[in-house]
Amino acid sequence: MRFLKIFLAGMILSTLILGRGFAMEHQQSRIGIVVAAFGTTYPKALKSLLNVRNAIKREFPSAKVKMAFTSNIIRKIWHKRQNDSKWINRKDIPKDIFYVKGPLATIADLQDEGYKTIIVQPTHFYAGEEFIDLCSYVNGLNSIKTIKKKYMPFEKLVVGRPLTGRWGPEHDYIEDMEKTARALKKDVEYAKKKHAALVYMGHGNEYFSTGVYAQLQNKMRHMYKGVKIFIGTVEGFPSLDDVVSALVHSKVKRVVLKPLMMVAGDHANNDMAGPDKDSWKSIIKSKGIKVYPIIEGLGENPEIVKIFVEHVKDAAKDNGIQLD
Repeated sequence: MRFLKIFLAGMILSTLILGRGFAMEHQQSRIGIVVAAFGTTYPKALKSLLNVRNAIKREFPSAKVKMAFTSNIIRKIWHKRQNDSKWINRKDIPKDIFYVKGPLATIADLQDEGYKTIIVQPTHFYAGEEFIDLCSYVNGLNSIKTIKKKYMPFEKLVVGRPLTGRWGPEHDYIEDMEKTARALKKDVEYAKKKHAALVYMGHGNEYFSTGVYAQLQNKMRHMYKGVKIFIGTVEGFPSLDDVVSALVHSKVKRVVLKPLMMVAGDHANNDMAGPDKDSWKSIIKSKGIKVYPIIEGLGENPEIVKIFVEHVKDAAKDNGIQLD
């Protein structure tokens, strides 16, 4: 009888120890992923961002994946739509989009829910102004130092690479650029079918070099010999003037015009393909060139989406984070 009691006590103790160990392991394995995008107010363009979020969810089913919009204006527009029945009842828009927050608040929400290991994956095209600001937010949070280590808000809070890579020795950004160029193959094939040149409109920025666009243009021209390829930006170099001058010089007669942006939102619908005389389409047409505009964001390209998923994997591997 005594032996049985000792045996049962041992079994119970072992179960408690194992259970506690499993619970601790489970707690440590809770990982959050924040998909950080500038955002868009266009429901059709939203598909691009949801494609990335959904692909990451499928690839890492045990992680909690949340969307964040960096644009204050865009978030406010979605928040106002919460009270409009014609918006809130739409089945093509996930309910959480109406309550979307910025990266800081989204990270804080995950941390409050017990997620102390978080990967922030941007959907930015390159390591420009928005990406640098995002890294600053994360660096600020990582600078928090509590007296006791167990009260630290994060075990690991890291940022993945934008589409065309970032500076540093860990990953060669040229390889990321080559992957991006290969992912755009269908655009080149469509332009070839139309006997047209391929013109991309990128966003660019005012404060950092936009040479990545010129470098991608050079890479694509070497990769795809049979089609003339031109890349311009709304802000920075190369500009629309540079593109138009090159088109005229090359005696191009037809152009496939497409945004080199994550979403086909306001810039694509108005600045690129709008009816106003100062749109890219109108200015290029004024030179006697036929224009075939395509209103489609990069996030609608499955090959581009795969690159973002791989960047999440790399961020995890580089920082010793175990993802499914």
